[in-house]
Amino acid sequence: MIARILLPVVTIWWREIIRFLRQRSRLVSAIAQPLVFWLLLGGGLNASFRPSGLPAETNYITYFYPGVLALVLLFTAIFSTIAVVQDRREGFLQGVLIAPVSRWSVVFGQACGGTTLALVQGALFLVLSPIIGLSFSFASVLSTVGVMVLLSFGLTSLGLAIAWRMDSTQGFHAVMNLILIPIWLLSGAFFPVAGVSPLLEWVMKINPLTYGVAALRRCLYLNNPSAVGEIPQLTLSLVVTGLFCIVMYFGAAQTAYRRVDIT
Repeated sequence: MIARILLPVVTIWWREIIRFLRQRSRLVSAIAQPLVFWLLLGGGLNASFRPSGLPAETNYITYFYPGVLALVLLFTAIFSTIAVVQDRREGFLQGVLIAPVSRWSVVFGQACGGTTLALVQGALFLVLSPIIGLSFSFASVLSTVGVMVLLSFGLTSLGLAIAWRMDSTQGFHAVMNLILIPIWLLSGAFFPVAGVSPLLEWVMKINPLTYGVAALRRCLYLNNPSAVGEIPQLTLSLVVTGLFCIVMYFGAAQTAYRRVDIT
C-alpha cells in the first residue's frame, strides 16, 4: 500500500530532476538573474540607501542578501511549475492523469521535485556569501536550509496552483509578473517595512512571503539578532510559513482535481 502511494511520487520527482539535468540553462538562469539583481541593485544602492531600523554596520547589500536568496527559490519554483503547462501541451499529463494514481500524489511529486531543485540552487547561492564578507555558523546554515525547504515547497505549490489553471506559457508569465514578483517585492526582501506608508505596511504584514523572508533573515544572522532589525519573530515566521506550505499544497491539489479538461 505504501509502495503504491510512494511510487508515483518518487517517479514524478525523479522525472523533474532528470529534466532539470538535461536543461542546464535553467540552472544558469535561476542563479544568474538573482545574482545580477544582488550585485547591480545591491551594489548600486549600497552607497545611497540605508535600510530603516537596522544597525549602522548593516549595509544594503548585506540586507539584500536574504531577499535575493528568496528570489532564487521563487525563480526555481517558476521554472519548475511552468513545465506543467508544457506537459499538458505535449500530452504527458493525459497519460499521468488517466493512470490509477491519485492526483494528490502527482502534485506532491511535482512539488517535491521543485523543492529539491530550489534547495540545490539556494545552497549554491549560499556558497557565494563569502564574496561580500558574510560568514555564517554551522547552526545558521543548517537552520537556513530548513527554512529553505519550507519556503521552496510553499512557493512551488503556489506555482503549481497557478500553472494547473493555465493553458499557455504566456498566460503563466503574465500571472507571474502580476502576482509572484510583487509578492517578493512586498516581502521585506527589497526594502524593510519600517518607514513605508500605512497601506504598504498593511499589505506587507499579510503577505505570507514576508514571514518566509523574515525566517531566512533570522536564521542567517542567528548569532547576531540585532542585525535583522524589526521583523517578525522566528517562531511566528516558521508557523506562518508552515501554514503557507499546507494551504498552497492543498490548493494546488484541489486545482488539479478540478482541472478535468486535460486535452
